[in-house]
Amino acid sequence: RVKAVTLTGSERAGRSIASNAGSQLKKSVMELGGSDAFVVLDDADLDKAVAAAVKSRFDNSGQTCIAAKRFIVVDAVADEFTRRFVEAAGERQYGDPNERGTTLAPMARADLRDELHKQVQASVAKGARVLIGGEPVAGSHAGYPASVLDQVGPGMPAYDEELFGPVAAVIRVKDEAEALRVANDTRFGLGGSVWTRDPVRGESFAQRMECGAAFVNAIVKSDARLPFGGSKESGFGRELADHGIHEFMNIKTIYVA
Repeated sequence: RVKAVTLTGSERAGRSIASNAGSQLKKSVMELGGSDAFVVLDDADLDKAVAAAVKSRFDNSGQTCIAAKRFIVVDAVADEFTRRFVEAAGERQYGDPNERGTTLAPMARADLRDELHKQVQASVAKGARVLIGGEPVAGSHAGYPASVLDQVGPGMPAYDEELFGPVAAVIRVKDEAEALRVANDTRFGLGGSVWTRDPVRGESFAQRMECGAAFVNAIVKSDARLPFGGSKESGFGRELADHGIHEFMNIKTIYVA
């Protein structure tokens, strides 16, 4: 009776479900992991970029597939952006999400927090610098503070893997061309954003990003009016909007002579 299946989950779960659906010739849509690029070009409005960076990375304790995770910043503004980013991250108050003053909640489970910390430690061992945070919240069951890693590069988990928690990876690049190369240098392709005062430049950059949704001067988010989904190991197919409806329809051709 099942005609099609959709999954929002991990790559491991996606491979299993897609394989099962494929073996039975059933349509499927996979919305899996992501490591979204947040690209800050040399002419970006840093006030807006930093505010958006903190919200996109640390809301829901960073446990969102389309959260900004890799902060790719052009050298000309990297020091200033990073300074402001760290300062704003430090204002996040860890605690019980039921309390009014809490702006950073615990992670979903202790084992997920521990896995995130292993990724941080492995990245530091390979040369990343912890600018803030970087250690589990003392005495907590699953707490991790708002953390920022600088000098992140290839070969580090913070560069190559998805950090599904409140840890931001800052990757410094020399210019726009390198920013695009690094943004696309990932096995994921869910979403991404670019920050610039020039909307034409931003749209051109966004069109060249290898992801299912690219935003200019705005954080990545889903909207029922727009198709949502990724490419590469972030999955295939689309949810929401007309495209999402058509994923679960078979188009029929009728020809009348």
